[in-house]
Amino acid sequence: MIEHSHYLSNTAKNLKPSGIRKFFDLAAGMEGVISLGVGEPDFVTSWNVREACIQSLEQGYTSYTGNAGLIELREEISYYLQKITNKYYNPKSQLLVTVGASQALDIALRAIINPGDEVLIIDPSFVSYAALVDLAGGVPVMVRTKGEEEFKLQPEALEAAITDKTKAIIICSPSNPTGTVLRKEELERLAVIIEKHDLLVISDEIYSELTYDEEYTSFASIEGMTDRTILISGFSKAFAMTGWRLGYVAANEEFLQAMLKIHQYSMLCAPTMAQYAAIEALKNGFDDVAHMKKSYRQRRNLVVSALNDMGLTCHTPGGAFYVFPSIRKTNLTSEQFAEQLLLEEKVAVVPGSVFGESGEGYIRCSYASSLEQLQEALKKMQRFVDKF
Repeated sequence: MIEHSHYLSNTAKNLKPSGIRKFFDLAAGMEGVISLGVGEPDFVTSWNVREACIQSLEQGYTSYTGNAGLIELREEISYYLQKITNKYYNPKSQLLVTVGASQALDIALRAIINPGDEVLIIDPSFVSYAALVDLAGGVPVMVRTKGEEEFKLQPEALEAAITDKTKAIIICSPSNPTGTVLRKEELERLAVIIEKHDLLVISDEIYSELTYDEEYTSFASIEGMTDRTILISGFSKAFAMTGWRLGYVAANEEFLQAMLKIHQYSMLCAPTMAQYAAIEALKNGFDDVAHMKKSYRQRRNLVVSALNDMGLTCHTPGGAFYVFPSIRKTNLTSEQFAEQLLLEEKVAVVPGSVFGESGEGYIRCSYASSLEQLQEALKKMQRFVDKF
């Protein structure tokens, strides 16, 4: 018998498994669990989008596309981005279709990072960011935020985190896990510091369509930031297409070509039939997006009100489909709260600590569930919290 661990890379051995998966796995082994942990829409992909995929199969479109994706899809993405950023991205040279936004993040980081380069990550943040920086050979640097400031990155915290090794910052607005949205004036204040220190921005805008109280502002639309910004998005959240695994990246031509080379060797192209479905989504899918947004907003208001009423202080998130309430009054850690709630009441949430040190004392709850399930889960949470 060989010692298999001897052959593993140090990076792979030291990479921590996703903290989210731990609670999904626990919940999967129990019957009757209401999950508020899953980060995906509870809606099914719209029928016209599914039908476009079926038609592509019937017509035999089952071969590879070009590495960058179907030009028809890139043209639709370019048209869409021009509406939300007021910037033109050349579909032939500045857009790349990827296997989900996750792959876009991966190749963006690999395209810009040299060993030892530091990448700033807002804490709390999506669990993949730090891991992908590690895998690219960089050093993730967490920049802490505060619940009383709605977990918004403050300019002075950004400035204090920058060193001579800092190359980029990852910004996600609306945020996973907090639902926080950075307003235009807040992004502008960050942009001043980013330009001063000559940093790049990887802007994860996967939740851009899911904002509820004000118009969304893309970081790429901020004056002077377009060439500094690698914009990443996709179809998973707004169009309820998580399983289709389709995303895209928009960037300066030189950045884009570097990412395209990595994409060519690691993935070749995104699934052909999913690309045809995405064309239909961008052409005729926004009525369904509006319907989903209306439902999410109703659910958000219900959940935020109920959590605050039960003593779990929670700001009203401006976007995505997550709330991030404080559980400090229970005197439990985030992990203890999540484990006990699951075992005693069969409600699954994610401990805030898996998203970074700033998340300790909080939990992430997704409201991408039916009103009936949310109401039942909230009753169970009320009963659980009452014990404390």
